[in-house]
Amino acid sequence: MSEPVEASPPQRPVRLLVFSSLYPSASRPSHGIFVETRLRELLKTGAVEARVIAPVPWFFSTDPRYGEKAQMAATPHEETRNGIRVWHPRFPVIPKVGMTLAPLLLALASIGPIRRLQREGYDFDHIDAHYYYPDGVAAAWLARYFGKTLSITARGTDLNLITQYSLPRRMMQWAARRADASIGVCGALVDVLRGWRIDGRKLHVMRNGVDLQRFTRQPDKGLRQRVGLQTGEGPLLLSVGHLIERKGHHLVIEALAALTASHPQARLVIIGEGPERAALQAVARRLGVADRVTLTGALVQAELPQWYSAADLLVLASSREGWANVLLEAMACGTPVVATKIWGTPEVVSSPAAGVLVDERSGASLAAGVQRLLAQRPTSGAVRTHAQGYSWDETSQAQLRLFRQMAEGPLAAVEDVAPGDRRRA
Repeated sequence: MSEPVEASPPQRPVRLLVFSSLYPSASRPSHGIFVETRLRELLKTGAVEARVIAPVPWFFSTDPRYGEKAQMAATPHEETRNGIRVWHPRFPVIPKVGMTLAPLLLALASIGPIRRLQREGYDFDHIDAHYYYPDGVAAAWLARYFGKTLSITARGTDLNLITQYSLPRRMMQWAARRADASIGVCGALVDVLRGWRIDGRKLHVMRNGVDLQRFTRQPDKGLRQRVGLQTGEGPLLLSVGHLIERKGHHLVIEALAALTASHPQARLVIIGEGPERAALQAVARRLGVADRVTLTGALVQAELPQWYSAADLLVLASSREGWANVLLEAMACGTPVVATKIWGTPEVVSSPAAGVLVDERSGASLAAGVQRLLAQRPTSGAVRTHAQGYSWDETSQAQLRLFRQMAEGPLAAVEDVAPGDRRRA
């Protein structure tokens, strides 16, 4: 008679310490929401536990007149968001040398909270850091100090902008060699790391997904009428993002002006807030389209699906993007896009069902792209089907495989499956 086979004990969840200054808080609920979203999706697997260290620059006043700095000052030192415990240690920002010293200051500010976590019994397995500089460099020091494995996720401007500064670039290269794994949210970012001669077994593409339950086509509930369009009129263009130059909202206003002859009723809604608001209003007045441009200010994520659904198309005119979440959010709502052909964007807008890419970052080029898309606009169903190839499930499973291997120890190659790859295979 054969001996009974003992069942294997269930695997204990991998314990993560997520480290990033790009993480939301009660006072800045949209700041770095893409980091929180990826973590929340990973936690749905039930195979991971997580605590978050999200350092915040110190500021002396919460007076609203100080704008975003006041919001930083109002950030709670500790909070629970969506069931996840988050600590926000403060670090000083020193004029003139702040960029160079930032990694060290982030690391020093975080040692105390991390030791407290360990004293409370949360002896984490792995540090999951987001944004290569200064966060990734600081995390590399912390990983060495606490004797933990480390992964760093590159997200865009960290590798496509900050690398132009010599000392930060050298620090990032050191951190990449020190890290047990580097993750890029698009292949173009991983190519930068590969150019630094980082061991290929350490490099992984894990693209952001989209919440297909939250972002789905919805009735516009009178949004088109609110901005002066009746049903059937249009087109309605949408531009979403922080009001800063690199997002290119001014170019979308120029594109709207260029469309006036062919589409005199076309309107533009810009969603976001930032320092360029007054400048954008001035551009709209100068080009004679101020009455057809609406700036809504910042909106919470729950409000975006209605606007995506109300629009005929989204225009993204960025000069730099690692992986633009707004593209997938719009597509998931059945809305095609016109976007500049930069970094990870061609990996998202990878078929005619998604929309149109333009080579030149200019108002005239964007207007031509809008004309092309309106002439052969894909159905909302086809656009939604394209977005469905980018669910979070495959990225979450790729992370889980990587983090389990990190918790076990030695370096080994981990198979990556990026959202959309199976669909295109």
